[in-house]
Amino acid sequence: MNDQTTLAREVARAFRDHGITAALTALIGGTMALIAAITRKAFTNEALLDRLDRELIADRNRIDRQRSEDRKADGDRLDRIETDIRSMRDMLFDAFQRGRSD
Repeated sequence: MNDQTTLAREVARAFRDHGITAALTALIGGTMALIAAITRKAFTNEALLDRLDRELIADRNRIDRQRSEDRKADGDRLDRIETDIRSMRDMLFDAFQRGRSD
């Protein structure tokens, strides 16, 4: 008989001898890769949420400052309008108090 083995027989024998070990190694390696991917994704999402929270707080502060400035501007404008109305009222009152001098 011929003692030479073919490549296919050698591969089949290697798989038979080391198949379980290779399968367990692949399973453990795959599990570790999956855990690493999940962990990386979780930390990435957490960092993204933290950044979004900081941006939201910054936007809220900016909007609050803008509203405060707008309220101050509106208050100043209303004060000027009230002053103008009082001045006009006083001027009309003085004009009618003097009467006609024709």
